[in-house]
Amino acid sequence: MTPRHLAGDDTALAERVGSALTGLGWSQWLTARRTLFLSSPDQLRSAEWLAADPSTIHIGELPVAWEISARAAPDRALGSWTAYFTVGVPHEALTDFVRALDLRADPAFGFDGPDAVMVELRAGGWAPEIGQFGMTMWDPSMAACMVWATQPDGVVDQDPRPDLPGWQAWAQPGFDERHQWCAAFSHSTPHDLVGAFAAGLVIPTPVQRLVLPPMPEGYLTVVPPR
Repeated sequence: MTPRHLAGDDTALAERVGSALTGLGWSQWLTARRTLFLSSPDQLRSAEWLAADPSTIHIGELPVAWEISARAAPDRALGSWTAYFTVGVPHEALTDFVRALDLRADPAFGFDGPDAVMVELRAGGWAPEIGQFGMTMWDPSMAACMVWATQPDGVVDQDPRPDLPGWQAWAQPGFDERHQWCAAFSHSTPHDLVGAFAAGLVIPTPVQRLVLPPMPEGYLTVVPPR
């Protein structure tokens, strides 16, 4: 099935991402809130599956399912940055993001600029919004967008200044339809990590799905197996 960014998560977002992290040596345990918490061996990176928590924040109209963060030192209570993903995010893209995070020598800070994300999106055929000179990119069908814009309410970052920009992404096939998925990255999230997520979204290779996401006709192409 193509394109990947509209193919949904096959109702396997928790299992695929959780398996990827435990395969990388991350520890996991169930919290008192019935959420699943995972931590890297150096305790600088963490991920939490929040689907069972009714108090989780919303991005768009969708509740956050995965919250991923990094900090500069194990004894720091506040993370340097946080990324949020709702259900429906293609698990391949989120898995690419967490693997890039695991590989990073310093997960807390980045030195690349926003163009690290734009390059990946352009390579996948996404284009800037017509008449815009900022960083707003649309997929060829205008059903998905990625933008550097003011962070949504509830997004936590080490920089407390108000109205800071951060990367946001969503899929919304049909402008009158609800979002299929949303993602938000706080201001300090390294751009190269967001670029890894973007690259995972736009890969043209078909993905296998057993559960088709609901959407208007004409957006997905089913590719028969060879």
